[in-house]
Amino acid sequence: MKILILGAGKMGSFFCDVLSFKHEVAVYDKNLDRLRFTFHALRLSSLDEIKEFRPDLLINAVTVKYTIDAFNEVLPLLPDGCIISDIASVKNGLQEFYAACKHPFVSTHPMFGPTFASLSNLSSENAIIIAEGDHLGKIFFKDLYNELHLNIFEYTFKQHDETIAFSLSIPFASTLVFAGVMKHQEAPGTTFKRHMAIARGLMSEDDYLLQEILFNPHTTGQLQKIQQQLAKLQQIVETKDSHAMKIFLDEVRENIK
Repeated sequence: MKILILGAGKMGSFFCDVLSFKHEVAVYDKNLDRLRFTFHALRLSSLDEIKEFRPDLLINAVTVKYTIDAFNEVLPLLPDGCIISDIASVKNGLQEFYAACKHPFVSTHPMFGPTFASLSNLSSENAIIIAEGDHLGKIFFKDLYNELHLNIFEYTFKQHDETIAFSLSIPFASTLVFAGVMKHQEAPGTTFKRHMAIARGLMSEDDYLLQEILFNPHTTGQLQKIQQQLAKLQQIVETKDSHAMKIFLDEVRENIK
């Protein structure tokens, strides 16, 4: 299969490495410096080269802020029947875009990233495949993600957004609150250092990505739950209620079983 990858960033390079030994892969990036680290694949630096390549599958791996813009730029250059796909963690506007683009599509979300995951061992990581996608496109990504030993889930666009609000918005918001009250520690403990490592990893992510995940329409409800639990904990601490604290801790342990 001829596969074109848009974007030679961390995830684009990862997909290039994974796919280039079994498929004919080309990578396009406007930042030519990034293409210096592209191996076992064609390096495309102009739109004319995309047209000449005539891909069977397009994987859009550009920064989430520019996902739809990148699609619009290359769509006129693609052959009829080329499956277009994204790996964006934020699907805002993509369902409507795909409905109007006149190309078969598949949308997935590999729920790992170079910041935290060990890309050499993904057996404990997950991936979502959007149910509304093209059948052949979904089969391709199911086979790929199975080869990577990922745990695969199939959700609709709506279910994906609800899941992301829970699985990303809650830890992102909690980490931001932790980092928001941070001050330098001369002798940090182990738990503190682990939280700090997560915070630093999160803050290395793209600002627009963080914003769009937190602006998910389902995030507000999750933030309200955080506030409710924090208010409950504050009340227990202020009153030094040992019995209530025991109940609270038991509930937390039950939640994380």
